[in-house]
Parts: sequence; structure tokens; C-alpha cells
Amino acid sequence: MKAMILAAGLGTRMRPLTLTTPKPLLQAGGKCLIEYHIERLVAAGVRDLVINHAWLGEQIEAFLGAGERYGARIQYSAEQEPLETGGGIRKALPLLCDRGEEPFIVINGDLFSTHPLETLLNVRPPAGGAHLVLTENPEWHPEGDFALNAEGSVSESGPVRLTFSGISVMTPALFEGVDSENFALAPLLREKMRHNRISGERLQGYWEDVGTPERLANLDRLLRAGSI
Repeated sequence: MKAMILAAGLGTRMRPLTLTTPKPLLQAGGKCLIEYHIERLVAAGVRDLVINHAWLGEQIEAFLGAGERYGARIQYSAEQEPLETGGGIRKALPLLCDRGEEPFIVINGDLFSTHPLETLLNVRPPAGGAHLVLTENPEWHPEGDFALNAEGSVSESGPVRLTFSGISVMTPALFEGVDSENFALAPLLREKMRHNRISGERLQGYWEDVGTPERLANLDRLLRAGSI
């Protein structure tokens, strides 16, 4: 299985930190955010990685290189302008699916999580769909995103709504019929939910959307204290 790390965002909520440094290269616990993803994917047995980038993307390529020091093989999908999440994944499909139509892992580059990625290696999403890892709603997003049903399907609404963690397994067929180059992922997922094409599971372990300087600082404190 291959994996894609999404690293093309502008990082506007992280300014001024991201005026000169792309968000995935910001550090917490003495290590760049994106390095945690690479190391955990490699530890899980996923060594073929694709990373997209746009804003200051040359810094990401210069820092990570081809991935040898992590035991990984990294390819890059450069975007002249950020294509949003859906567009970025769609553009990278030739790199992710060069061996066939197997599903692949997708992880947002601006999160930190200890969810066991090994469990995703055997996940087979519904045909033409995706499998989402959902987490308890953080205080800054109390309404959640989607509902995880008892049988493992994910729907737009339900009695218990959870937040999409930014960790998923996707099929290339999820993007069939999409003509736009620049599009968000959420509307596409909602459309597939209406056709029972999205499954899910609850996140295990720690999770943080590292979207602001305050959250980055808090994560840094926790990692340095050995609390995670």
C-alpha cells in the first residue's frame, strides 16, 4: 500500500510562523510535523510515499529528499497553486496508482496522531469510496463532521457526530467523474455517503489538528514532557 501526505496548504492560520516556513516543516518536540507521519508510516510497513506541496514546497523537497534517511521512497506532486484537498489527491493519482487500482492511505500533514496505522493496511473501503478515521469532537469543533453508524458506515447526519481526523484510506475510483482540477474533498465524500460508499472507524490514541500557533506550542510541550 502507498500513502499520501497532504502538505500543500498555505498555513494562513499559522502565520507568522508560515511566512518563511511551510507548515509541515514546523517543529514540535524537536521534530518536523511531517517527519512523525513518515516515521509512523514506515514503521507500519508503508514505504512508498507521495507528498504534494505548493507554498514554499521547495523547502519540503530539500529537507526530506528522496526519503532514504527514513527508509522511505518519496515522490512529490508539486502544485503551482494549492488545488484544495480533493484536487491535490486527484492530481497525484498517477503516482499513487502506478501499480493498479489499490486503495491508498491519505494523511493531512498538519495533524499529529498516535492512531495505529498498521490497522489501515487491511482496510478495503467500499467500491469507489473511502474509509475515514473519525475522532471525538474537539472543543473548537463541537458539532463534528459526520456520523459513524453501528454497522461501520459513515453518513452526513446521525445521533452521534464525530470529527474527521484527516486520516483515511481512499480508492482511486472515488475521483471518477470529477472534472474539476481544484475542488474540496468534503462535498465529494458527502455525495458518496448518500450512496453508502463511505465506511469508518473511531480513532485510537492521541490526536490534534495542529492548526494554530497555540496548538503547536501545546503539542510541543506535551511531546517534550513525554506525555504523548
